[in-house]
Amino acid sequence: MKILAIESSCDETAAAVVENGRRVLSNAVASQIEIHRRFGGVVPEIASRNHTLSIEGVVKKALDDAGCARDDIDAVAVTYGAGLLGALLVGVNFAKGLAYAWGKPLYAVSHIRGHIAANYIDSDLEPPYVCLLASGGHTAVLEVRGYRDLHSLGQSRDDAAGEAFDKAARVLGLSYPGGPEIEKLAREGKPSLAMPRPVFKRDDAIWFSYSGLKTFVVNLVHNYEQRGEDIPRADIAASFQSAAVEQLVDAAETALARTGLDTVAVAGGVSANAYLRARIKERGEANGWKVRYPSLRYCTDNAAMIGAAAYFEIAGGAAPASLTLDAAATVPLS
Repeated sequence: MKILAIESSCDETAAAVVENGRRVLSNAVASQIEIHRRFGGVVPEIASRNHTLSIEGVVKKALDDAGCARDDIDAVAVTYGAGLLGALLVGVNFAKGLAYAWGKPLYAVSHIRGHIAANYIDSDLEPPYVCLLASGGHTAVLEVRGYRDLHSLGQSRDDAAGEAFDKAARVLGLSYPGGPEIEKLAREGKPSLAMPRPVFKRDDAIWFSYSGLKTFVVNLVHNYEQRGEDIPRADIAASFQSAAVEQLVDAAETALARTGLDTVAVAGGVSANAYLRARIKERGEANGWKVRYPSLRYCTDNAAMIGAAAYFEIAGGAAPASLTLDAAATVPLS
């Protein structure tokens, strides 16, 4: 089965052709990073307009790169949520029009499930396993009982990890997107500054927090500025990254202990962070876990992960979406 997938939830216009959920035939992405960098973050209206300008060309490139035409495609899949509503609407409406014109079934895919399904690409990973999801909009641990059967074990009670990385980067004077910039600067420093690492559990759920850590960095930088002292930016970046990552690894360890599973898959944009990959690999080796994460090109927003997720939804009996499908700014975690 070949699926043409479309993703436009934030600032990447993407299209891909995916075969049987695990083989990517093409993966075209038009990034808007340089456009939004001057503003220090994504401007929703600008993102939506650029999706409109890019989407037709990106879909054509995905089809050309895969060597596919209309008759080769079995279904069209699109991210319907979560994300920026205006941006999502561009992808949803283009996908609906294409599915109608081509006479192909349309499948609505959750962006969250897409990030999880990125772990299936070029991989033999199968449920059950624990998924550590860390992105700009969501941070959670989930028990993946089946390809379509997800159970939330807990999440951040406030900010997502990726959001905290971006805001910490901004106060340190780094450019957007903040995650890669924090990681780069942290290599020059030492995690020598004590920072809050709140991890607390209630009602059998695994709750953790990023708001306090983010605020601590903001106040720390402001205090250095008010005293007229040099700001140890590299040490702050290294200390922040260490604190942020340890919360994630601790949450994964708690989830594995509670479920009795021995495999953890990392997903979401933050899964591209080399320090997180190294730390969870070290903890895994110490505890006998199997640790999986996607190729770097499938960690950030892309359409290949949407095509992979759509395949397993279809294989599990999901019904096609109606052509009245609408975008949703938020969707359930599980």
